[in-house]
Amino acid sequence: MSQPAFTVVEVVFPLMTQLDFTAPHQVFSRLPGITTRVASATGGTIASHEGLRFEGTERLADIAACDLLFIPGGMGIAAVLNDIETMAQVRRLAEGARYLTSVCTGSLVLAGAGLLKGKRAACHWAWRGQLARFGAIPDSGRVVRDGDIITGGGVTAGLDFAFTVAAEIVGPDAAEALLLMLEYAPEPPFAGGRPELARPEVRQRVDELYGAILPKRMAEVEEYARRMSP
Repeated sequence: MSQPAFTVVEVVFPLMTQLDFTAPHQVFSRLPGITTRVASATGGTIASHEGLRFEGTERLADIAACDLLFIPGGMGIAAVLNDIETMAQVRRLAEGARYLTSVCTGSLVLAGAGLLKGKRAACHWAWRGQLARFGAIPDSGRVVRDGDIITGGGVTAGLDFAFTVAAEIVGPDAAEALLLMLEYAPEPPFAGGRPELARPEVRQRVDELYGAILPKRMAEVEEYARRMSP
């Protein structure tokens, strides 16, 4: 008798960071015995922050259950937190999921849904401290596992995260074979992809860029945290 498919639900939303979603999807969709379902609150077409449009997403409310729930991050994360319907669907699917996972600021959605209390979790470095507002424990790891909760850091950490998840659900041999098929052997041209590795002048430039775009969204996350506090 054949085993039922292992179902991964990938939650997408307007203004997500496309690589947060597409990098793990590239891995998940190639795993044997895995069914991936891409879903959003409304269904239909979802546009990423970069302007890429993803058509034909399912409605979250139409998905009965999943084995693994995955949430990417992006500039639209504050809107997700403040969308009652989306958060309700995340909590509903999380109840029956074996694994709860995220990349980048997607962990703020898991935390905001009350699913990471007392749990270690990764996040993009610029947002990581916000996890504590929801009772989670911020962790600077590129991939962080706490029980059946697996979270990845910012954006490009999605590939490391995805292969970690792949090894968990289909075994390390299959995951390593796919790693070879996708020729994942990163050799970045600069050794500055983390704040502690960046040259001071580069860090200052990035801080200035973030200073122009993050305060409003940080305030929206903070407001949600205040409303959800007992």
